[in-house]
Amino acid sequence: MKVKKEIKNGYFIFISIGTYFLLMEFLGLSNLFYLRLLNILFIIYAVNDTLKSRIAHGKKNFVPNAIAALVTSLVGVTLSILGLLIYSYIRGGDKYINSLSETFLFGGHPSINMYCLTLFFEGMASSVIVTLLFMLYYNDKFVAD
Repeated sequence: MKVKKEIKNGYFIFISIGTYFLLMEFLGLSNLFYLRLLNILFIIYAVNDTLKSRIAHGKKNFVPNAIAALVTSLVGVTLSILGLLIYSYIRGGDKYINSLSETFLFGGHPSINMYCLTLFFEGMASSVIVTLLFMLYYNDKFVAD
């Protein structure tokens, strides 16, 4: 059974973001919030790869390609948030989340579930934005439905 390119690239996003954040924590750079924002580069790469692959295989319909790009990024974001949830519980639960939220966009003391839910919605929004940007970029390569 052949795994779809969207799923492969979604796993690539998950593995890349997970490795990136673990490396940042190992090097003591996890408190630098602007380095956390670079994870969007992994999503951009994977969505671009999915669309390039589909276009190269002659799949040039706008809507199916938009759905494929969105599936790619949503698989990656969902797996990454689940990984963060598991890793947070391993590292100490709410105490670990509170140390993260001090240097990130949250105020107060969010719970693990609230932190992950908020990041999930943020990730979904960035997935839609990246998908729309690439659909505009590749617009001349698609046929109208």
